[in-house]
Amino acid sequence: MYGKICATYISLNRDVYICFYTAEKTEFESIFYNLRFKTHTTMLESPESEKLCTLALVNTPGIGSVTIRQLISYCGSAEKVFRSDYKTLIKIPGIGDKVARLILKKDGIAEAEKEWNECIKSGADLHFFSDKTYPNRLKSLYDAPVMLYSKGNFDYNNQRTIGIVGTRQITDYGKSVTESIIKDLVPFNPLVVSGLAYGVDITAHRACLKHELTTIGVMASGLNVIYPATHQKTAREMQDNGGLVTENALNTKPDFMRFPARNRIIAGLSDITIVVESAKKGGSLITVEFAQNYHREVFAVPGNLNNPQSEGCNQLIRDNKAAIFTSVNEMAEAIGWNLQNKENDLRVTNLKDSESANLVFDGFTQDEGQILSLLKRQGSMQLDELSWQSSMHLNKLATLLLNLEFQGIVKSFPGKKYGLI
Repeated sequence: MYGKICATYISLNRDVYICFYTAEKTEFESIFYNLRFKTHTTMLESPESEKLCTLALVNTPGIGSVTIRQLISYCGSAEKVFRSDYKTLIKIPGIGDKVARLILKKDGIAEAEKEWNECIKSGADLHFFSDKTYPNRLKSLYDAPVMLYSKGNFDYNNQRTIGIVGTRQITDYGKSVTESIIKDLVPFNPLVVSGLAYGVDITAHRACLKHELTTIGVMASGLNVIYPATHQKTAREMQDNGGLVTENALNTKPDFMRFPARNRIIAGLSDITIVVESAKKGGSLITVEFAQNYHREVFAVPGNLNNPQSEGCNQLIRDNKAAIFTSVNEMAEAIGWNLQNKENDLRVTNLKDSESANLVFDGFTQDEGQILSLLKRQGSMQLDELSWQSSMHLNKLATLLLNLEFQGIVKSFPGKKYGLI
């Protein structure tokens, strides 16, 4: 027999359900009763329930993204994590007594149901790791968020993305350079990523709005807590052509440790990160560390030797941790951003598809054609991302890319990136 029976109302895909679940520590099962169609399904049969359980894990205190993926990988699903007993959980590598007991309490379930409904009411979108809408650039990262919250109108998987970061204490020089960078980026139409903070961040966002370039602000708080509050107007305007992104629950307030976590998302979403101005120990340097760990390109704007807000950039250039930024066009040439859509003398047939245009390359093997098709759509791709999207082992992929380089079809760029010549 089950113990105490709990119930709550949940709205999923415009239907209203009543969810019954047990509060027993040894077993967990929910039944969704559809109030509109008078039908019910067990939680084990509902795709939405897996997401709800994932959200419950995210809402469980003391459990981070890496641990959650470890749990799901070992148990098979988020639902099965909550159905596991103490003996099973404690055997999972990295899961100790404290984490196991937190999961068995199931405190995150009620919070997940409340959060889900609040997202629906507020118009916030949820992107789970297994969703097609989840950013491809993050999927290959070991510490990627299990899920993201967002508001706005943008595509995570834009062909080109660039992060613009820097000091909160921006100088007139830094402001001028930031605005110039955004203006010169317009022909390349990238998704511009920054952190909605004072200084370089907000200057970049506002310049994007001025030049109608899509921009997203990655937040260290929840979507309901715009920080700093003085940027609320800009945050609202960004949602018409861009938006807001966070891994934090809707009403989360920013604290010190959430900013480095925010910086890793900026680095992960960006093919390139440009540091405009930074002090010697500025927070932007944390973003640079993440970008380097993710094998992403980093550029730094050189500054006045006597300006403390340029010490960080000058140091990055001196230590060969960043390429020197001189202009958008030179940067684009260095990383393979090409405005001329060359066909490379390949016989390409465009096939109309309901979701996207697939490309057929005659005269190449199936695997080579798959690689060329991906590079054609994306422009240039990092080796790890290309491996993930093609489902090819890195060793096999490296061999194929080398052969295509010998044929003069593919070119390698710094940072383990590849693109069509």
